[in-house]
Amino acid sequence: MTYLLISLPFLILGAVVWLVRRNSVPRQLAVTALVAAVLLVLTAIFDNLMIWADLFGYGDAQRLGPQIGLAPVEDFFYPLFAALIIPAVWTRKPESERRQS
Repeated sequence: MTYLLISLPFLILGAVVWLVRRNSVPRQLAVTALVAAVLLVLTAIFDNLMIWADLFGYGDAQRLGPQIGLAPVEDFFYPLFAALIIPAVWTRKPESERRQS
């Protein structure tokens, strides 16, 4: 099984949850974009360092091929999932909706 097939259900779930909740608070897109940028940059830095230090590696048969530095592109699917799902479920209802409930 490839890393893409393992990650794809999570990415789809994250996208669906984000789409359902995208209008739950003002600036949801901006918050998600900021979280994604931070997580992707941190992943690029630290995964490349850990792969360079030979703390772990990836089998060539399970990878898509493209890399960012030493890290395969699939390694960035997990922070992308987190960037979609965490802001979507972290937010509370707007004050106007809480009063109606």
